[in-house]
Amino acid sequence: MPNVTRGGRMSGLLVYLAGDGRHNEHRDQHVVAGDSALMAWHGEEQLSRESALAIAKHIDAPHRVFGTEVNAPLYEWDDERQMRVKVGYGDAHVWHCSLSLRAEEGVLPDSTWARIAEDFVRQMGFADTDGRAPCRWVAIRHGVSQAGNDHVHIAVNLVREDGTKAVTWQDFRRAQDVTAKLERAYGLQVLESRDIGRGDRGVKPGELERTAQGTARETQRATLARRVRACATASRDEAEFVRRLRREGLLARPRYAAGRDDVVLGYSVALRAPAGERPVWFGGGTLAKDLTLPRLRGTWPDTPEGASAAVNEWTAAGRGQRPVAPGAEATEPNAELWQQYAAEIGRMTDRLRGVPHDDTATWTQVARETAGAFAAWSLRTEETPGPLADVSDALARYAQVRARQVPRKQITTPPIVGLSRALLVVADGGQSRTSQAIMVKQLANTIFALWEMQKAAGHAQAAAATERAVRERLQLVAARLDDGRPAAAAAGPNQSRTVTPALGSPLPATLQPRPRTATTSRPRDGGVER
Repeated sequence: MPNVTRGGRMSGLLVYLAGDGRHNEHRDQHVVAGDSALMAWHGEEQLSRESALAIAKHIDAPHRVFGTEVNAPLYEWDDERQMRVKVGYGDAHVWHCSLSLRAEEGVLPDSTWARIAEDFVRQMGFADTDGRAPCRWVAIRHGVSQAGNDHVHIAVNLVREDGTKAVTWQDFRRAQDVTAKLERAYGLQVLESRDIGRGDRGVKPGELERTAQGTARETQRATLARRVRACATASRDEAEFVRRLRREGLLARPRYAAGRDDVVLGYSVALRAPAGERPVWFGGGTLAKDLTLPRLRGTWPDTPEGASAAVNEWTAAGRGQRPVAPGAEATEPNAELWQQYAAEIGRMTDRLRGVPHDDTATWTQVARETAGAFAAWSLRTEETPGPLADVSDALARYAQVRARQVPRKQITTPPIVGLSRALLVVADGGQSRTSQAIMVKQLANTIFALWEMQKAAGHAQAAAATERAVRERLQLVAARLDDGRPAAAAAGPNQSRTVTPALGSPLPATLQPRPRTATTSRPRDGGVER
């Protein structure tokens, strides 16, 4: 998985790579590959501060001698539009990329990393290809990361040997494409989420560090994403969404269009901070790709009245005022609706078996809203994030697609949306263990339909993650609802993923794809029938 950055000083970058690291995690810092001149002098050299500075001086020489300026665009990330927005220009002749493996893939020898680095640099166009002068570069290893990932760092001077500039157009995307080719060429695990355009944003080192310093089980971003997802799934419109966010104890503020206070383009949310501390705000797109305001609006009615009501609620939230017009979120649903939702979810799941596996609109929304239902259930029944939260997170990852893959017409699954509303209002689900067990079974069947689609589509890694969510996490919920019997323990990393259901469990013992029947009709709009 590549991680590309541009800018900064070559000397500062290499001194860091040769140093002890932020948490003294760097070990055996050494060069594994580089341009021919560098390898002649520093090949396989153990790095010290002095040698790192000498290598930086060598790599930087063309930039220093020719004075070529690489004034590349500087970008800021726009959370709501899911794109980089140009904010200016700056010196960016230092190009840095780290290539990493998953922890379970183990550690590669230096010789393999050297070939991978050389192939990567060549395919990125930084070597002497097509008659162009080469760039100077170096590849450095310094042990595995804190998470156990073997990796290599590649630093490149974008000023070539003859003073010309290397091409960096779409270098972020090209790095992804080259990495995918190298994964296949070297028999490494292919990152499926990159190939199919699904998956979450990952966790930044700073977030992990803040979490490690406290007592929280997860990062603030993960907690916020689950709460926002539950509120979004349960809401009938945008105004209700804002009120639900506040009802769940979140701070919320709008992002207005420039020079306007009646047009909301995006939003940010935060957990309430302890006394004396400032809240940490996250934009919707920072939480998850499918939680941006434009994508959420795709599932709500679009009317002038609704837009006006939403602006009023956003304004009140930003100013810390009371909600303007409390609605369905403040009322308790009829208890009989629980049984109705269970039956409707069962019928909806049967219809899903007739939906083609390439119907992105339907399956993305099924994953998103089922994740929202489990998120809502977790908020009401788990004091700390547990199995329900884990199932929600697993499904949410599959619901996050690239912006260009989002269908213009999004659909909703009314039974799951209704269930989410009920769960967010009625404490502890408001139902008996038997009723909740029935609901677990129906939702498990919905996940099973999603799993069948993933298998049919060839999304093996996604299917494995879905299966783990059911077999290892949802099974715990089923056992706890099994009339007082002890909850089953989750399978450890080295244990079988199959968990034997407790007596009376609503979940199947194994997951096996069922043949699709030709008699099941597909809704005309490509979504789930209402």
